Amino acid sequence: MSTSETSRFVRLRVDMVLEITDAGALSGTALESIAAEYGEPDGESAEERMLAESAVREDGAEALASLVDPFDLVGEVPGVELAQASWSSEIVDYDPEDPGDWDLDDEGEGDEGDDDVAP
Repeated sequence: MSTSETSRFVRLRVDMVLEITDAGALSGTALESIAAEYGEPDGESAEERMLAESAVREDGAEALASLVDPFDLVGEVPGVELAQASWSSEIVDYDPEDPGDWDLDDEGEGDEGDDDVAP
């Protein structure tokens, strides 16, 4: 593809640090979302549902990732269609008082000229 054909695509990077203030509420909401997505506990996707439920019960980062939907971020923006998305969540050591904890270029991804290629 030439540059003119791909110039309409934009990679938007969002980096957030969130504090889990109520792990029970977070995992409960994630479990409700899983129940709505997979339907009956003994249906076709029972094993997949059990794995998802186990993950969100054990790990707040997994619960959060299961609830975040990139489409929700841009779904109502006029003139934009989500072409591809991926996201992850992980527990991190973070000190809000330490300005060094918010170094967005620590992985060398801060340059506009990144050569990342979508799979």
